[in-house]
Amino acid sequence: MISGHGTVDTAVDALKNGAYDFIQKPLDLNRILVTLRNATDQSTLVKETQILKKKIHASKTSDIVGESSSIQDIKDMIDTVAPTDARVLITGGNGSGKELVARQLHEKSARHKAPFIEVNCAAIPSELIESELFGHEKGAFTSAIKQRKGKFEQADGGTLFLDEIGDMSSSAQAKVLRALQENRITRVGGEKDIKVNVRILAATNKNLREEIDAGRFREDLFHRLSVILIHVPSLNERRMIFHC
Repeated sequence: MISGHGTVDTAVDALKNGAYDFIQKPLDLNRILVTLRNATDQSTLVKETQILKKKIHASKTSDIVGESSSIQDIKDMIDTVAPTDARVLITGGNGSGKELVARQLHEKSARHKAPFIEVNCAAIPSELIESELFGHEKGAFTSAIKQRKGKFEQADGGTLFLDEIGDMSSSAQAKVLRALQENRITRVGGEKDIKVNVRILAATNKNLREEIDAGRFREDLFHRLSVILIHVPSLNERRMIFHC
């Protein structure tokens, strides 16, 4: 708040530069009191908004709420596995909370300040999944008008969550296997190996053993992904409340 004999232009400039209000002389005590009260109210509102935003952010930390034995087992498993870099395969039906478990594993890990990148393998056309995961070089295909980093590179230092991995194409499975074995990827249309430091979490609503028997999923990739297995019971099997 400022006061003075300034013109309207001066007042506008002052407000643009961060002044809360402009009071001209001669000073009006009532106007000053009203302005101070409004400024205090605005300051309080800003603080309350900041606190609310923090609460909203905290509520999005994917807390799993529930006291059943199955839920407690999952919580205990998350607490045990999260600090490690072990790969985890999360199984369960649609809507059971697989993504929530993955986010908890990331948030409770040493990588929690690094990116958590999610890829829904079922939602990406098979001809685009490799570009999505590994990126591409300019000119690699018709619509590749510029170089693009894939999800592996975007998640470097953090966690890559491969959701519905049972729907991944065979060629992409082979490249993911290589990335897990060598910690390196190659962009589509590229020749240079790119080193990546990523923790892999995967989830599926399918029975991957049946998919392997049917020739739709690689057994060697299954073993690479399922160092730790966490099964999330369906909503019919337990009562579970998610706050997100």
